[in-house]
Amino acid sequence: MTTARLAPPNWLPTVVGLGSGVLVLVGVEILVRLGAINRFIVPLPSEIVLSFARVITEEDIPRRLVQTAWECLAASLLLTVFGVAIGALMHRVRLIRLACETWVAAFASAPLVLAYPLFLVLFGRSTLTIIMLAFLSGLPPVILKTVEGLTATRRVLINVGRSFKLTPAQQFWKILFPSALPTIFVGIRLGMIFALINVVAVEFLINFGGLGQLINELAERYDLPGTYAAISFVVLISIVFFIVTERAERWLRS
Repeated sequence: MTTARLAPPNWLPTVVGLGSGVLVLVGVEILVRLGAINRFIVPLPSEIVLSFARVITEEDIPRRLVQTAWECLAASLLLTVFGVAIGALMHRVRLIRLACETWVAAFASAPLVLAYPLFLVLFGRSTLTIIMLAFLSGLPPVILKTVEGLTATRRVLINVGRSFKLTPAQQFWKILFPSALPTIFVGIRLGMIFALINVVAVEFLINFGGLGQLINELAERYDLPGTYAAISFVVLISIVFFIVTERAERWLRS
């Protein structure tokens, strides 16, 4: 007789993840105190934890957090709308796909953040510069994954749609788009990663608003615990965005 494997409780992965993080921090703490890791490069994790309250109260973290989150949200919405639309167009028109797909892939590897002086000329030292750079940096993976997801739709599903005499628009919304949705969301998550990186990087480079500016200021003061604490808030934004996209995908697929 065989026994069915019991699924782990829903809370177990979270506990294991948090426990692993705590163990890593404890290990780093020990290595820093033993001198195996230079504390002038990596501060004690305990000092980072203690600096959170100081950074929140003294550095106006809520406002900076909201600004960076807003810039990431705006860039994510833009790259989702335009990325999926351009990907659908490239899938629909074969000539455009053959002509542009290689260029889009090449654009994905370009260090676009280095072009920030040009964006400063175009949009000024403003939030719009940050959003546009993040949007363009995150656009290629959304386009490529949209094309991949639509192309991978099983031919039998398309043939069933044709047998029911669906219009091209109906085929897209009822067959192609639902089939490609998991792959499209992979592209959106990748695009959001690039967007978040560029938001913080440009804030850091032009010293304008948000958490990137805070990281720049704390690093110039050589406040290492505070710098790592500010970086932790960037990680927090990333986690929140990934949770939101995961739930949005579940809602769309339900």
